This record gives sequence, structure tokens and C-alpha cells, in this order.
Amino acid sequence: MDFKHYLETSWSLTLQYIVPLILLTLVLFGISILTLGILAPVAMAGYMQSILLMVRDGREPKLQDLLSQMNLFLPLLGFGFVVFIATMVGFMLLLIPGVLVILGVSFTCIYMLPLMTDQKLGLIDAIKTSYAVSIKGSIADHSVMIILFLGIIMIGNAVFIGSLFTQPLATVFLLLIYDEKIKDLPDNIQLPVDQL
Repeated sequence: MDFKHYLETSWSLTLQYIVPLILLTLVLFGISILTLGILAPVAMAGYMQSILLMVRDGREPKLQDLLSQMNLFLPLLGFGFVVFIATMVGFMLLLIPGVLVILGVSFTCIYMLPLMTDQKLGLIDAIKTSYAVSIKGSIADHSVMIILFLGIIMIGNAVFIGSLFTQPLATVFLLLIYDEKIKDLPDNIQLPVDQL
């Protein structure tokens, strides 16, 4: 996988749409904070779909995109609750099981939100397909992609202002790879025919 190409393309796209991306990210953080995280997953789904349309079609991200995926509210809330409980149980047992839960969810569900918004898959199908897409090809490449994605976000999290730039940069990076991988899915992974 040519990570240099994906990083360079992510950088140029982020700079090209920097103002709408920063506004979109700021409102995403605001929605997440004001709703105590309850609307964070569904707002992130809208955020990813908006950026995916930017990556694919050159469409400028819009603020109304953030709440455009409200139909996913209950499935994402349930998923978030299950992951939260599993993580907390893991951290109560020892630190390592909690970290393993977080790493496992990151590894298998990294493409879950775009699959739910882009391909209109249900939660379980999106998790299964995300896992199938994740293990397709080199697992080492997928692991490096996750490290780069999370690393970019963590660099920005050191300073709040930095995260306004690194969050969209990391999301563009992830969605460029998602868009490439989704084109080359194996025949045994079924997506809606009208979406292929």
C-alpha cells in the first residue's frame, strides 16, 4: 500500500477544503460536547459521509451533513454502549484486556461508519464487511494504516486547535483508503447492487 501517496493526497485535499473542514470539525466537537457524547457517533457518521463525498466528487462539506445520518442513531448508540461496557470490564480486570478491546474494535470496525452511510449496510453487516475489508490484503498494511490514522489524531489532540486540522486530515486519509478498498472487494462480500 502506497502510504506516501495517500498521505500526500490527504494533505492536498485537506488544504484545498481547509475552511469548510475546520468548521465541520468544530461543529462536530461542539455537538459531541453539548450532547455529552450521545450524538457523537451519529454526527461522526455524517462527518465521514460528508468527507467521503468531498473525496469522491469534490463536493464541499456542509454543516447540515453532520446530522444527516440520524437514522443510524439507535444502532450506533447501542454499539457504543456495548463497546463502552466491554472496555470498562476489560480495564477493571486489568489494564491489558481493556486496551485489547480498544485495539480489536479499532482493527475490525475502522470502516464500519462509511459502510453504514455509503453502502447503507446495517450494523452487523457493516461490522462483518469492515472486518472482511480489513483483513483483505496485507494485515501489516492495515495495521500501519490504523497506526497512522490514530497517530495523526493523537498529534492533534495534544492541542485542541491542532485537532481541528488533524481530525479532518486523518479522516480524509482513512476515506481515501476505504474508497480504494471498497472498489476491489472480493465476490463473496455482498454489497447492495445499486451501490457498486
